[in-house]
Amino acid sequence: MKIGELAKRTGCEVETIRYYEREGLVPMPPRTEGNYRHYSEQDAERLLFIRHCRSLGMSLDDIRTLQHFQAQPELACDEINAMLDRHLEQTEQQIASLQRLQEQLQMLRNTCHSQLSARQCGILRNLESAANESGCVCHGSHSHAGGAVK
Repeated sequence: MKIGELAKRTGCEVETIRYYEREGLVPMPPRTEGNYRHYSEQDAERLLFIRHCRSLGMSLDDIRTLQHFQAQPELACDEINAMLDRHLEQTEQQIASLQRLQEQLQMLRNTCHSQLSARQCGILRNLESAANESGCVCHGSHSHAGGAVK
């Protein structure tokens, strides 16, 4: 199949397929006499595997590791388990970070509940105060202290 058909079949953009080829996640396909790339069913399965891994937030390096184990199925899967454990830990940290962000945004939102002029808006005043390093409700008295804002 040609690259357009592969893209349609797998839900990958053509440029994404080419990117995965450059990154070595998908082997460079043979070319037809007309110089078109010719992909196999195995290429489609590989792309679907990559898409599924990416949907789980896995990095390209993680996918390379998984492909290594796919190519050598007799190897023990300890490294796969450790990789997924690290990914779970990172995900838990991201969730905690997003929960802190949600709390900060809610604190900021709570500073303005009515239809006021922009001059009187608590949200805008807090954001301006933080920009002047005077602190804001969402980050405490010093918005830049402790590395809270990066």
